[in-house]
Amino acid sequence: MTITATIESLGHKGEGIALVDGKRVFVPLTLPGETIELSFEGDRGRAEAIAAPSRHRATPFCAHFGVCGGCQLQHLDAPSYAAFKTGLVENALRQAGIDQSVEGFVLAHGAGRRRATLHARRDGAGYMRLRSHDLLDLDQCPILVPALARAPDIARALGAALGDCDISFTATNAGIDVGIRKAAKSVRVEKLVPLANSLGVARLALEGDMVLLRQSPTITMGRAEVDLPIGSFLQATAAAEEVLADYVVAAVGKVKSVADLFCGIGPFALRLAEKSAVYAADSDKPATQALEKAVRFTKGLKTITTKPRDLFRDPLTRFELDFDCVVLDPPRAGADAQVREIVASKLGHVVMIACDPASFARDAATLLKGGFSMSNLVAVDQFAWSSHIEIAATFRRSRKT
Repeated sequence: MTITATIESLGHKGEGIALVDGKRVFVPLTLPGETIELSFEGDRGRAEAIAAPSRHRATPFCAHFGVCGGCQLQHLDAPSYAAFKTGLVENALRQAGIDQSVEGFVLAHGAGRRRATLHARRDGAGYMRLRSHDLLDLDQCPILVPALARAPDIARALGAALGDCDISFTATNAGIDVGIRKAAKSVRVEKLVPLANSLGVARLALEGDMVLLRQSPTITMGRAEVDLPIGSFLQATAAAEEVLADYVVAAVGKVKSVADLFCGIGPFALRLAEKSAVYAADSDKPATQALEKAVRFTKGLKTITTKPRDLFRDPLTRFELDFDCVVLDPPRAGADAQVREIVASKLGHVVMIACDPASFARDAATLLKGGFSMSNLVAVDQFAWSSHIEIAATFRRSRKT
């Protein structure tokens, strides 16, 4: 049975929202203002037909869109797309009691995503189908960088040999870095070596342990070339890393000392150290070791002190925050414990990069209540056609309250 309904708005996951008997039904691939023929069960709906399409509807560029669950927004035109992305940030802030508008929206898609994870099976590899646990066997993914064009074929070859598993790919200076997870425990490592060699990957890891190293994967960051540890975090696009790093360097300005917290392998620390002494901390010990090694082999940098430290359980205390500025780039959980110590300290300058609007809004609210003001709020779009957004903001206070 179908009913005629109107899409009222877009939800934060990019799905259209229709009201049926006063209840919200989420309908993928639809846009506000559209009249649709709707079938639904509970709060999950499906557009059986679009009777009156929105004038903001665009033609998707990928033949798999609408079947593949990887992208949500290829059917949305550019102005509406930008408004949706900035709205993710502004709506989260409003829910936290903050009335602040995004001052800039930056497309940072660049040449495409340099990292991706595909699901592999004996009979195929790709992403999951939309709203399904069934695999869509992919021939290509146009949102990946050209260097990862072979990723579906490599995943298919590994899936045929290993069975069900997840396979991560990263494009590096040395070639494709591959990591296998969730494989059967019976997988024999010696079986993987000749296969990986034949596939021509730079490195192959299984459940975080290296199986084959043909050439060490590295990433260029500022003046440095950094070894990429197995499983370490890396911004999805090189363009986004550049945009965010440029923002951080400009927002920090000319200071003598800066702390880069949740530093990863050093995309900010290595650039900041061209002008300032840097304290860099992260719970990912291999990442801090890679940063430390990069510092040793890079000329023209001021001192970078690296420290493996769990900033969730062991944040820098108010007594340790003796820096001119702190840069925060936490994971999706945010930096609640660290932000609370910052508020209790004498620190007056914070630059924050965030990947989750809700945790960013929570942490921003804590800073604002602690006497900081927020400026230069920018949304950086690196996860093209998805419902994810990166956020950059600067916080200052004139005195400790």
